[in-house]
Amino acid sequence: MDDIPPYPPIDPTTFDLIVIGTGLPESIIAAAASTASKSVLHLDPNPFYGSHFSSLPLADLPSFLSSHSTSPSPPRSPSSDDPNEFSLLEFATRPLYSSIDISTFSPNLLDQHSRKFNLDVAGPRVLFCADKSIELLLRTGTNQYMEFKSVDATFVGDNKGNLWSVPDSRAAIFKDKSLGLVEKNKLMRFFKLVQGHLAGEQDVKISEEDLQSPFVDFLNKMGLPPKIKSFILYAIAMADYDQEDTGVCRDLLKTKDGIDQLALYNASIGRFQNASGAFLYPIYGQGELSQAFCRRAAVKGCLYVLRMPVTALLVDKDTGCYKGVRLASGQDIFSQKLILDPTFKVTLPLGSSPPLPLKEKLPFFSLKDDKGKIARGICITKTSLKPDISNFLVVYPPRSLFPEQVTSIRLLQIASNLAVCLPGMFVLYISALCNDDDQGKKLIHAVMNTLLTVPLDSESNAAVQSETAEIGSAVQDETSESSSGGPSDSGEEKPTLLWSALYSQELTLGQVDFICSTPMPDGKLNYNDLIDTTFKIFQEIYPEEEFFPETSLENPEVDGDASPET
Repeated sequence: MDDIPPYPPIDPTTFDLIVIGTGLPESIIAAAASTASKSVLHLDPNPFYGSHFSSLPLADLPSFLSSHSTSPSPPRSPSSDDPNEFSLLEFATRPLYSSIDISTFSPNLLDQHSRKFNLDVAGPRVLFCADKSIELLLRTGTNQYMEFKSVDATFVGDNKGNLWSVPDSRAAIFKDKSLGLVEKNKLMRFFKLVQGHLAGEQDVKISEEDLQSPFVDFLNKMGLPPKIKSFILYAIAMADYDQEDTGVCRDLLKTKDGIDQLALYNASIGRFQNASGAFLYPIYGQGELSQAFCRRAAVKGCLYVLRMPVTALLVDKDTGCYKGVRLASGQDIFSQKLILDPTFKVTLPLGSSPPLPLKEKLPFFSLKDDKGKIARGICITKTSLKPDISNFLVVYPPRSLFPEQVTSIRLLQIASNLAVCLPGMFVLYISALCNDDDQGKKLIHAVMNTLLTVPLDSESNAAVQSETAEIGSAVQDETSESSSGGPSDSGEEKPTLLWSALYSQELTLGQVDFICSTPMPDGKLNYNDLIDTTFKIFQEIYPEEEFFPETSLENPEVDGDASPET
């Protein structure tokens, strides 16, 4: 951000809270603090809302990833002749993305229609119809700023390109032709046991010993066959790691947690009249969530300034206490509390030591809070992976693609009826937890090679450009967009890849003190864990305040129109 717009000075110059970055955690905290009558200044160096949770045009995504992939330059020594009573500790950016690989097989797609795409930086993401994010949207009235559509189905994939429907309800079990009668009976008995346990029926209650045991052991005890067991563990309970191999499993799912996930999934199916499945997706992309909470905060008095980098932390020269921040415009702004986007960290010049009492607090700005990496991929195609379905989720359980695969891989296909791409096109989001960049790319490529045709030569590239030209002419006719997301190939050929972006993202934890750092997007499919972390940060900085107190909403229609789709 070299060109800083000539902003007039910000007035007032003192706030209860300064929030830097408009990612989802920061936006929720800004809205909660504003609702609690705190004065909040919300800054972002980007010209858009959402930061690492944003949805960006196709041309903007590569530059955003690249700008957050380089190591910061060493900070300059603070000026000793600063006339103020403050010391300056400069902000630096931490590299959060690596191994970025952008492939374009249709330049016309990028040049002519880039702004017609809204690509999620942190995909794949969905919202369970009954999860914490939906409850928060409804309780705060923030859902009035958004619209959703249903994700139509969930599948489990294999290395042959097959997509098997997940039998997630009694009706789905009876309709599933891939299951034998014995398998159906065992699955029905299992679901009946879980429902009875959740309903508090004493004669079918699961014992405390079983609840504390590994979920995979409980499923074995129930006699479920491997195929059904895999569906439950990875496509309904959403386990991340191979639950059968304790040597590689970093997160062994307990039966209690597995049952809770099944309960969430079951409660999500049929909650909203116009949502056929368990999942929802926001129209215009996941970045709408951050914007919705920013709108909520603005209504409550939060002041927003975009395109405004923050260059340094202000600390008292005598006490070493945090006082405020210095903006790129040169203005100093003061606050009692500070929330930082995970992009930023405070650095010290070589040979210098931090002032007290910051000495014990600055280490959390280092990269020691990393939890690992998550590999992400975004692919654009002309045809759907399933000819008759537009928006759906695919889960690849561990070892379903190759023997060394120890984590689940998730894929979400979204069509143009959700306003994320051109009519007749589809966006695929792929993600998998990984130890390093090479392992991550292997996981993403395994899915791409199984499901897609990747052009390798000029002849293929010419064919892709011809397909894109046909799509470009269809853009003018918006009525061509249907609920099925556009035309599909009638044959069995794989969809051809038009554009892709592969990258690895660092996983970082949120940190709490009088200066707080929010977490990066995690590897989960929904936002439950992230909302829990955000709530804890808010409680720590404002323990006396309620997190969005339940009051009568300003718009009386909001509570009555809680459907996910307009």
